[in-house]
Amino acid sequence: MPSGLVALLDDVATLAKLAATTLDDVAGAAGKAGAKAAGVVIDDTAVTPRYVVGLAPERELPIIGKIAWGSVKNKLLFLLPAALLLTAFAPFLITPLLMIGGAYLAFEATEKILEKLLHDHQHEDALLHTAGDPEELEKLQVKGAIRTDLILSAEIMAIALARLENLTLATTAVALVIVALAITAGVYGVVGLIVKLDDIGIHMAARRNRSTQAIGRALVHVVPTLLTALSAIGTAAMLWVGGGILLHGLEELHILTPLPETIHHIAEVIAGGAGPLESAVEWFIGALGGAIVGLAIGGAIVAVVRMLVRHPEKLITD
Repeated sequence: MPSGLVALLDDVATLAKLAATTLDDVAGAAGKAGAKAAGVVIDDTAVTPRYVVGLAPERELPIIGKIAWGSVKNKLLFLLPAALLLTAFAPFLITPLLMIGGAYLAFEATEKILEKLLHDHQHEDALLHTAGDPEELEKLQVKGAIRTDLILSAEIMAIALARLENLTLATTAVALVIVALAITAGVYGVVGLIVKLDDIGIHMAARRNRSTQAIGRALVHVVPTLLTALSAIGTAAMLWVGGGILLHGLEELHILTPLPETIHHIAEVIAGGAGPLESAVEWFIGALGGAIVGLAIGGAIVAVVRMLVRHPEKLITD
């Protein structure tokens, strides 16, 4: 999935390069920035399908379209101007803001894991209680998805911005627009395909050709498992991306540097004996270390938030 999105970025960058020679820097910068943000892209792709669960099949694609349009507005109307202002006036804030976003991703993932373990469905129950009819439920789902997308899009744009060094403000702006549009198209194109796989399977199962029928029935049976797997992948991605951002931020700010250095060293030592799989093993160990850090930070935040929710008077008295 990430490789497909990065390939999409490369294609868009190539078109931009043909449009004007001044976009040569943009082409390389957009591809590099998009590749760096691939971890958050996985999370974005994995998280979104759950927002159409429980809604009418004919409303699935229109809802995905609304969320995609909200994502474009998030990136271009809010996050792009903020990113350019940071670049021009306060580049030193990029790393701390990235770390705040990483901590939020770790918190979200840890809370999801805790809710799963405790069979706590308060969020879903509250949503169903608030919505009086299917139309209202759809509006609430779209609103919630766009809000989540804002956080993930902020991470994508911030990560991309961190990779666009030594470029003019105009070139940075064009590169960020390319990254924003290409990733949005890639993510929601994949999401649209995922949520319609069961319908595709039903149509195929109704055909006369036996091979087509078999593939259709297989699709119908595999979609629930795929959605469950995507949910797990999304949670894992939140942890490793969030934890990885925090580790990178600690290195950049020279805070607790032994922690990220130790994880890098362990990854290199273990990967050293992996032969041709060295790069993959090193990435996996690094991602695992990031996930553990994310789980620790996220767990601490969850504990504080749940304590304050149970005892709101502490917000006043403290």
